[in-house]
Amino acid sequence: MKILVTGSSGLVGSAIKNISPDYNYEFIFVSSKDADLTDYMQTWRLFNKHKPDYVIHLAACVGGLFKNMNNKVDMFEINTLINFNVVKYSHEFKVKKLICCLSTCIFPDKTTYPINETMLHNGPPHTSNDAYAYAKRMLEIHCKTYQEQFDDNFICVIPTNIYGPHDNYCLNDGHVIPALTHRCYLAKKENKPFRVLGSGTPLRQFIYSEDLAKLFMWTLENYDQKKTLILSVGEKNEVSIKNVAIEIAKSFDYEHMMEFDTRYSDGQFKKTADNANLMNLIGHFDFTPISSGIQKNTKWFIDNFDDARK
Repeated sequence: MKILVTGSSGLVGSAIKNISPDYNYEFIFVSSKDADLTDYMQTWRLFNKHKPDYVIHLAACVGGLFKNMNNKVDMFEINTLINFNVVKYSHEFKVKKLICCLSTCIFPDKTTYPINETMLHNGPPHTSNDAYAYAKRMLEIHCKTYQEQFDDNFICVIPTNIYGPHDNYCLNDGHVIPALTHRCYLAKKENKPFRVLGSGTPLRQFIYSEDLAKLFMWTLENYDQKKTLILSVGEKNEVSIKNVAIEIAKSFDYEHMMEFDTRYSDGQFKKTADNANLMNLIGHFDFTPISSGIQKNTKWFIDNFDDARK
């Protein structure tokens, strides 16, 4: 049985690649080098070439707070085109199961916490990432229309903030952990202060990429419902950006040189996700603690600095 994994050169795709030998499938890992998924015909040719039984759809135009704020047209159009083509051809090529990756940042800005799966469309997302959020919300609607009209097994999962090896460590466009990792690396190398943009007060749930890869495979093999499912660490594992930055500084032995630049926006204060549905189904899962996950991530970045995306 063949599993097509889009966006396989990214954070989660690389993690699935790492654990793939533990599973009895033929994995087909594709990236933008294999096909431009915004292009209708290139996407058709990709599906026609591989004729997958399953699809794990990870490909997306993603970035941190400032990329979302400053590139709204690209964030909406690129993601909408990618998602439309992948969902449509998953139906036309009779894919047995399609799993699409969403994000907790697409939930309503003004809401009660913790957020659960039923609350996705209960109000507008935060203005800082609304273009990306609406493109991802349309992906969930697109999958549901195929469920309802054709009974296709197309489901969406919602991870919380993901981090780990093979991330995008760009200082300007990267998500918070990889961007701070790169920033701390350079600060120590240049013997300068490790500057964190913002106050550090926002709260986030972070999931290590290999943990998420295992949950994707569990979803593929065991999740038999068609409801959108949150894949997340629990609320008790929520941590402030300040504490994350401290853990990153500790991993470089550089915590004595930290400073917070409060002139920069903090973005959304919190977006706590409820993982109760996942845990009721899976029973137990050993999530990687944030401190050891950051240690692993920092070591990988240092060891692979020349080749890391940045």
